[in-house]
This record gives sequence, C-alpha cells and structure tokens, in this order.
Amino acid sequence: MVRDDPALRRGDWDKPALRRAQQAAESIAALVAACEPGARLGTREELRVRCGVSVGTFNETLRILQARGLVTVRPGPGGGLFAAEQSPMVRLGNSVLALDAQQTDVADAVRIRDALDPLLIEDALWHASPADIARLRERLGVMAETAADGDAVAFVHANWELHAAIAGISPNPLLRSLYISLLELIESHTLSVLPSGEQPLADYIKQRHALHADLIDALERRDRDEAMRLIHAHNITA
Repeated sequence: MVRDDPALRRGDWDKPALRRAQQAAESIAALVAACEPGARLGTREELRVRCGVSVGTFNETLRILQARGLVTVRPGPGGGLFAAEQSPMVRLGNSVLALDAQQTDVADAVRIRDALDPLLIEDALWHASPADIARLRERLGVMAETAADGDAVAFVHANWELHAAIAGISPNPLLRSLYISLLELIESHTLSVLPSGEQPLADYIKQRHALHADLIDALERRDRDEAMRLIHAHNITA
C-alpha cells in the first residue's frame, strides 16, 4: 500500500522537487481545461502515476491545484479528483477572492468585519502592551515572508492572522469573539486569491504589507489620528 505522505512545508522543499510538483500541477490543469466543470479526472493514484511523481510530490501538486481552485477531491467509491465548478468571486480591494458556494455570506462577513476594525484599533491604542506589539510584529514578519515568496493565498491568511492578533488585544470578549468568528467564516470559504486586472497582484501585496506595517507603528506610538486614518484607508481598499 502506498503511504499518503502530507505535502511538505514550503521551507522543506528543494527547487527541483517544487518544480516537479508545479509541472505536475500544470499537466493536470491542462486536463481540467479540456473537461466540463465537475468532470472526473481520475483517482489520486491514477493521476500521480500519469504525472510520474512520488506520493509526497503529488500531495504538493494537489495543494497547488486546490489553492488555484482547479480541482475538488471526493473520497469513497467513485471518488477521486474532479474538475472544480466555477467559483463565485468577491472583490477584496485590488484582488479577488475565489470562493466556494457561500459567496453572499462571505461578502456580508467582509462588510461587518470592516465595520468592526475601527473599534478594535481603538481598543489596541488603549490596551496594547509591549508584548502585544511584539506579537503583532511577528505576524507582520510572516506577511513579509509570504509577500517575498509571491504567495498571495499565504499572504492573505497571514494578514487575517495579524488582524486576529489585533482583535485579541481587545478587553471586550463579545467584540473579540464576533470578529474572530467572521475571520474564520471568510477564511473557511476562500479557495484562492486572483488578480483583479486593475493592478498586478504582487504590487497590491507589497502595498498592503506596507500599510499594515505603518498601522502597527502607529499603534506602538499611540498615534490615534494616524491609526484611524490607516484603518480607514485599509477598509476602503479592502
């Protein structure tokens, strides 16, 4: 029996292995392009053999395909890999989130989350300790790493982790719980991040990282005017 090894973390992959996973992903993406949405592509093992890669490499291939919203995996008899149905979209600043079927719920969650951001920034201005600021800078560092990698999906998740950390500073348990629940709802229904066509996604990511870095600096200085200006700029572009 073939052992189903997990996909490796990005830092554990050498370039040739990652390149093989990406090549296999492109091969399967070509199959998807030639099929109707929902069409069965084959079992994991059939497709792995077709691509000529190891189990671990194919698991990374599958992660790439799922992050791009190209395939779905169904277990059990008759299961396997299937061409994904076309995903709904919701705009997020100058990028687009590819979502599963709960598009309306996610769009509403984004609107409510944005409305709560100023309340959380006010609480952070009053209550953030040096240790809290240090934790925010750790999250910001993860955002910087994902931005350097050009990994839009990882960047968005790191961004949400930063906002969850800001929410964690609030002494208001109801506000914290509501905000984090909204983040979890958005995250659970997000499949991938795509360019909107108005601005290169890499440029948008760099701008978003810079904005968040400035926001953390303002919180550390207790500069309310600048922090509120930045969160307003954050939400009118996201």
